Amino acid sequence: MKILYVLLGSIFCALQYQLWIGENSIRALNMLEVELDVQGAVNKEMAERNRLLEIEVLDLKNGLEAVEERARSELGMIEDGETFYLLIEK
Repeated sequence: MKILYVLLGSIFCALQYQLWIGENSIRALNMLEVELDVQGAVNKEMAERNRLLEIEVLDLKNGLEAVEERARSELGMIEDGETFYLLIEK
């Protein structure tokens, strides 16, 4: 009978070890859940960024106003008949 108790106790300890500390333990599950939450936040950020880029691409494909605005702001271009004034602060 004493051997049976020792055997059951050692099986119980082995199962508890696997449950709390082993490879597929509760601790590993919690770490994966945290990693999943972080990745979900990154995915939401990227989805918003992609949505904004898609809007910009559609705007560039369909309208010349966006192209003109980009040429003026990024390339410093001016339209024919316009006069360019550069104001310098003292």
